[in-house]
Amino acid sequence: MFEPNSIIAGDCVKVLSHLKEPVADLVFADPPFNIGYKYDIYQDRRAYDEYYAWTENWMGACLHALKPTGSFWVAIGDEYAAEVRVIGRKLGLHLRNWVIWHYTFGQNTQKKFARAHAHLFYWVKNPRGFTFNDGAVRIPSARQTTYADRRANPKGKVPDDVWSFSRVCGTFHERVKWHPCQMPERLLERIVKASSNEGELVLDPFSGSGTTAVVAARLKRQYFGVDLSKRYVTNARQRIAETLAGKRPVTEIAENPEVLREKRKVKGTRPHCRRQGDAAGNQAALFE
Repeated sequence: MFEPNSIIAGDCVKVLSHLKEPVADLVFADPPFNIGYKYDIYQDRRAYDEYYAWTENWMGACLHALKPTGSFWVAIGDEYAAEVRVIGRKLGLHLRNWVIWHYTFGQNTQKKFARAHAHLFYWVKNPRGFTFNDGAVRIPSARQTTYADRRANPKGKVPDDVWSFSRVCGTFHERVKWHPCQMPERLLERIVKASSNEGELVLDPFSGSGTTAVVAARLKRQYFGVDLSKRYVTNARQRIAETLAGKRPVTEIAENPEVLREKRKVKGTRPHCRRQGDAAGNQAALFE
């Protein structure tokens, strides 16, 4: 059932459990969050105990597929982040980072603070033997951009453990219309570059929209994906082919959204304006 550079339809637990030997240098898993997303086959509403047991099963299957020097990343929401952390410890994984992904296009709320983040757990099997390509993911440091500090490393710095990338919006080139949730390619780029090398294999047990495979293919890695939905598998394969053929350009997403704000302004829009009163009751317009 396993063949590099392919996405297949099936249950990831069954598929990965039947592997005779570890195949993956990097696993990235973005499972259903159990919050009611509308997938075409999977029912994203399970009882707590059922979802917890299922999470143990698929994480165990991924560990079975991971090479001794491999890295294991999991994206999850607030509702089950603590459980995923505990399961990782029970499986004997070594946590390197608990990254917070701050997405800069969060949903609007009126009765509580708007949620604008997800969790990214970064584990390795062997804390003394793994891939971490810091030079491939360095970014300009504040010493360089703000303080003009001569002590700044000219190569920049390794990113902090809070990453700010926009969610994939409807206006983005990479957005697909046939899947309810989609990771940004720029976020996956950082993970794939840091935790794998060219020619190595990246595994996604919940292939979904195909972002992991697309990024892996662009970065000259091999990929293997599994998804319950035959329709998602077919569409993801087409997305990969179109991306490699240059028909689906990557959307430029900056960690600091202000960097690209002027470039992305929509014609005919005006700055958001709110009014603030001073002590005398006069109204002043503040533009954001």
